[in-house]
Amino acid sequence: MASVILFLTVVGAIFELTSAGVADNRVDTFGKQQNGSCDLPEALVKEIRGYQPIVNKIVDEIVNGEYAGRTWDSLAELVDTFGARVAGSEQLEKAIDYVVDKMQTDGLENVHTESATVPHWVRGYESAELVKPFRKNLPLLGLGSSVGTPRGGIIAEVLAVESFKEFETIPAEQVRGKIVVFSPVWESYGRTVVYRSQAASVASRKGAVAALVRSITPFSIGSPHTGQQHYQDDVKKIPVACITVEDAQMLLRKYRRGEQMEIHLEMADRPMDPVVSRNTIGELIGTTYTDTSVVVVSGHLDSWDVGVGAMDDGGGAMISWKALTYLKAMGLRPRRTIRAILWTGEEEGLYGGAAYKEAHKPQEQKEFNFFFESDIGTFEPRGLDFVGNADAECIFREIVKLMGPLNATEFETPTDGGPDISHWTTRGFPGASLLNKNEKYFWFHHSAGDTMAVEDPKNLDKCAALWAAAAYVVADLSISMPKDVQP
Repeated sequence: MASVILFLTVVGAIFELTSAGVADNRVDTFGKQQNGSCDLPEALVKEIRGYQPIVNKIVDEIVNGEYAGRTWDSLAELVDTFGARVAGSEQLEKAIDYVVDKMQTDGLENVHTESATVPHWVRGYESAELVKPFRKNLPLLGLGSSVGTPRGGIIAEVLAVESFKEFETIPAEQVRGKIVVFSPVWESYGRTVVYRSQAASVASRKGAVAALVRSITPFSIGSPHTGQQHYQDDVKKIPVACITVEDAQMLLRKYRRGEQMEIHLEMADRPMDPVVSRNTIGELIGTTYTDTSVVVVSGHLDSWDVGVGAMDDGGGAMISWKALTYLKAMGLRPRRTIRAILWTGEEEGLYGGAAYKEAHKPQEQKEFNFFFESDIGTFEPRGLDFVGNADAECIFREIVKLMGPLNATEFETPTDGGPDISHWTTRGFPGASLLNKNEKYFWFHHSAGDTMAVEDPKNLDKCAALWAAAAYVVADLSISMPKDVQP
């Protein structure tokens, strides 16, 4: 049996000891049995199940009661006021100031920001046109950190491939001076996104003058998707952009038929010097453990510069903020502090999370109990996924069972939607992300379609209720979540 030393006593004594501020002085061991099933002490299971009335109250108030619809309204006000919030932009910094003010109005505590240096990239005029064998506009979006073309653009012959493996078979002399089009088959975001991040470097190594990539999406109605790309250190930087699924497939078909094609590409995109942005923080201070054992709920406030970032990740940021607002308004204050963090600079490479980790590293083992992050949609919730050791998993499985009023009792491991908190969860801190019915998430991801039209008020309420209820239970338990932290 895998086990760790944890604090535990019977339910009645737990509450008595907690009122004296010494609940964490009692210990016991538990964990998973060798066959993988959980073996929690009966008293702990009873304690967790005792939270069902509180969970029911949280769900009813947020989904059906006084707070119904407010999360959607608040998100709409945010994105309607500031629009897209790309790292380094004035819109993002004004949105951060706005959230600070609103968190204070909501009565959250210890509201403040913490600095993080983020990349700054500015999209300029962008145009691509197939000029041979016929003229056709090719909608495109430059990828983050891409350099621009010379003024007036470039006109070059097209070479199109389906995969990096296919490209490896083509001699450099056949690539030199050409625009390379990569049209990979969609497998999944995790498998296919490598073309977006690495296409420019792969093409540049063989002398290409630019790279165009099929948008990283399983479905398209002629809309390009953007995202971050990364130049390798030892290559010449060349312009790179995503084109639509339809155009990428068309160019690949024509190339395989042996047709000669030319594209006129013009991009005035500009990488700029890094700037200082801010993570945004508000708290619901615990009744007993105010400086240690913090439960973090989070999402990122920045977005790409197309669409308005309602889905990625305005919804995740909003449910993290409003979970605290609603708990405080309901008079529900757990033993541990719940801290909402709205990360900055996530889209370019988790810069907000990295800065926060470094700033808090000296005290992190005492400071952090559990991490939540929502960054893969806020559609109808299904449950929660988890990463952590076997003991914490057993506890969290029981907590997820409480979410029956939301029909959100699914449990999966590991997490899929917690990029910023991976700074901690990959080192042994326990964490969770939101499971939701997000089958269409990548239809809108990083595109002009990421607007309030994809956010449903009722589903957003359910996500906020799930977030508030799960965070409250974790924060109020008589025991801290087990962790096996590596440096």
